[in-house]
Amino acid sequence: MFDANLFFKSRFSSHMKEISRYLKYIFNGHIVVAMLFFISALAYYYQQWLAALPEGFPTALVISVLFGIIAAYSPARTLLKEADLVFLLPAETKMGSYFRSTLIYSFVVQLYLLALAAAALAPLYSAAYPERGGQSYLFLLLLLGILKIWHLAATWWILKVRDNNIRLVDFTARTLLTIAVFYLLINQALLLAALAMLLLAFVFAYDFYLAKKNPGIVWDVLVEKDNNRMRAFYRLANMFTDVPHLKNQIKKRHWLVSLLVKSVPFKQQRSFDYLFRITTVRSSDYIGIYTRLIIIGGLAAYFVPNLWMKIIFCLLFIYLTAFQLMSLWKHHRTIVWMDLYPVNLQWRRQALLKWLLQLLLAQTFLFGLLFIFMESLTGMVVVWAGGLAFSYLFVNGYVKKRLT
Repeated sequence: MFDANLFFKSRFSSHMKEISRYLKYIFNGHIVVAMLFFISALAYYYQQWLAALPEGFPTALVISVLFGIIAAYSPARTLLKEADLVFLLPAETKMGSYFRSTLIYSFVVQLYLLALAAAALAPLYSAAYPERGGQSYLFLLLLLGILKIWHLAATWWILKVRDNNIRLVDFTARTLLTIAVFYLLINQALLLAALAMLLLAFVFAYDFYLAKKNPGIVWDVLVEKDNNRMRAFYRLANMFTDVPHLKNQIKKRHWLVSLLVKSVPFKQQRSFDYLFRITTVRSSDYIGIYTRLIIIGGLAAYFVPNLWMKIIFCLLFIYLTAFQLMSLWKHHRTIVWMDLYPVNLQWRRQALLKWLLQLLLAQTFLFGLLFIFMESLTGMVVVWAGGLAFSYLFVNGYVKKRLT
């Protein structure tokens, strides 16, 4: 006799063991220290900026957009696996309590977004609207929680529609209407806010209608979405430790590959120079990490007012990039040919150290250019000198000792 509640407890227990197994590696000492420094610095300058909040700053728009996106983005975690496409089909009519439990889990696990947004935006709301009491902000938070629940339900309903275009239009409409509701409420346009809420309720009702019209469960869509979310988590965890069952996605990117490998000579000892370059570009992980850290680090350095904090942020993001890209060394660990090739192991080490140093120096150069744009010759010189010294010492010291 199939018991959906017992099945959820079993599946939830194995899921939490899998997640906690990798979280302890993700939140290691290096990352925690970097995150604490980054958050502390941002909080300090955030408070300074709020003390002199510019007139005309679009506070209502900023808060409404963030609240709207957080409410609308409500993925339903079903914890399904590929084998369930076969073995759970006979029990589809008995899965109601299982899916209710997964939706509750999905809501609870997303509460941290609400908490972070509430804590981050409360000072901005108070600075922009000092005449309003805390009750008005609490009302917005209560509404955010309620809408989050409704959006999660709507996400579950619309997942019974196979057409991805319909789901995309539905998500866009719900997001825009939710943003409009918060924006009108903050600006105290209550009548228009009620109208926007009515339209949003109509979209929710239409999603419910589509769910009733398509009562079956689209198993393959649910499994695919859950696999995508777990794959994203595994890609994150893979930066810190080995994830043997990670399925990497490869993209060709011919033009970028040809740009990077055309200078590599066709010699046996340069085999891994070629391999590490195309791995960085074609893998779904490394080029995205590298690009994002450059962009985020550049934005942080640009908006922080103090020159030395700008420099520290640049060096911090160079460190984070180096630490994340170290996993290139074990990227091909499951391919036996790597050990069978007649290529000296020392050549492989030298190839990674050289490539990693080149990536860090390129990042350092870009950060230095940012200081030229900000008309700070001192910042440019210090970032280039500090980035060069740190990159060389980190790669030839810390990284080299760990290439085993």
